Amino acid sequence: MTSWPILSLVTFLPVIGALFVLVIRGEDETALRNMRWTALFTTIITFILSLSLWVDFDRSQSGFQFLEQRAWLGAFASYRLGVDGISMPFVILTTFLMPICIIASWGVKYRLKEYMIAFLFLETMMVGVFVSLDIFLFYLFFEGGLIPMFLIIGIWGGQRRVYASFKFFLYTLLGSVLMLLAMFAMYWHTGTTDIPTLLQQSNFPVQMQMWLWLAFFASFAVKLPMWPVHTWLPDAHVEAPTAGSVVLAAILLKMGGYGFLRFSLPMFPEASEFFAPMVFALSVVAIVYTSLVALAQEDMKKLIAYSSVAHMGFVTIGIFTMTRQGIDGALFQMISHGLVSGALFLCVGVVYDRLHTREISAYGGLVNRMPFYAATFMIFTLANVGLPGTSGFVGEFLSLIGAFKASTTLAVLATTGVILSAAYALWLYRRVIFGEIARPELAHMPDMSVREMLALVPIIYFTIHFGIYPAAVLDIFSASVESLLSGLGAAGTAGLAGAASAL
Repeated sequence: MTSWPILSLVTFLPVIGALFVLVIRGEDETALRNMRWTALFTTIITFILSLSLWVDFDRSQSGFQFLEQRAWLGAFASYRLGVDGISMPFVILTTFLMPICIIASWGVKYRLKEYMIAFLFLETMMVGVFVSLDIFLFYLFFEGGLIPMFLIIGIWGGQRRVYASFKFFLYTLLGSVLMLLAMFAMYWHTGTTDIPTLLQQSNFPVQMQMWLWLAFFASFAVKLPMWPVHTWLPDAHVEAPTAGSVVLAAILLKMGGYGFLRFSLPMFPEASEFFAPMVFALSVVAIVYTSLVALAQEDMKKLIAYSSVAHMGFVTIGIFTMTRQGIDGALFQMISHGLVSGALFLCVGVVYDRLHTREISAYGGLVNRMPFYAATFMIFTLANVGLPGTSGFVGEFLSLIGAFKASTTLAVLATTGVILSAAYALWLYRRVIFGEIARPELAHMPDMSVREMLALVPIIYFTIHFGIYPAAVLDIFSASVESLLSGLGAAGTAGLAGAASAL
């Protein structure tokens, strides 16, 4: 295992790359090219460095590894980093997708320097969330990511970008303020902000757990997002540039699920057991309601955005079943959804760059002009549906097994989401890909370029690879999930009984 500060390097290398982009002068084509390549090389090097974490990570250990600790705010908080099996896959997912986002942004010219800097800073904030082992350091990264994403939507977004960016910012900030107050209460009660210490020795009184759980839930439910605080997501997705939508769907949404697993379940087990039926109810509504709403959409991005809310419903169900299958399924679903939903937004970006519209009715018959695009879009559509052999199947299947252990009614209601997802996903694919070419512009649309293939082919590989061999992901968080469940103990059993009686 490496002894050098690999986590700090992976976390802050994008900031160093942003500084190099900052000093590039000029607005001519040479300067723009240098900005693009500097940002791309930075994200690629960050990804390569993060792979050393994957290689050196001890899968048999449940504790945190690659630990780093420095004095930060005196006795109040420390700069402490580390990863375990739960956070490791999210670090790799983040560093893997960022070069793809830069490649997808190759055609951006308006204020390109600021655009690349915003994405590089955003990568630092996202990685920092998953490696932080101090609650206030976690909060700093968690909230810090709002600023570059706010700018990405508000400056490089669509016609209603200002409205969407402020809605995104205000929704997520409001929930996080309550989480900050809860963190202060945790510090006053325990005298520490160290996450590993809180995981082992918190023992908060049950009444206090209830309030702390609700405060954290207010932040994570918005971030995920859960129904009914999901309304910021479709607007943000529709107005964000393609790469912004990829980051939003693939990584930022996963911070909510990660927060439930890092804080809510292990630190507030009795409260998690008490509120599990409420989470199940909200999740089922999210799965069914947003799937029906997706069926009524005429904008491709908005349809995929609503499908993301539905798929995140499986994540929250899996987490709060407090079973091995449920939590494994939730984690796998988050990784799979990060790949598949990100790729679907890239697919929308491919045709939007050519026709400059996302209206489903504007397309049709693309298979006649863009066969490679049709095949690529088909793979990710089937993965989004949950076809066996793709990564989308494994997470939903395991989550539903956990749901069956909690309640048959819960599992049956959640399973309707699988049927509805097939309906809206295949409806979208048929409208866009098959049929006759109805518009003259479609008759001359070129197929995917080499750059677009470079962005999507790696995701195709992992979507199929993880679907055929899910142990490649499941083995990483196996020991950490086992440790989490052993810490829950009786609360997990009580949670199943409470959910069954409520449903």
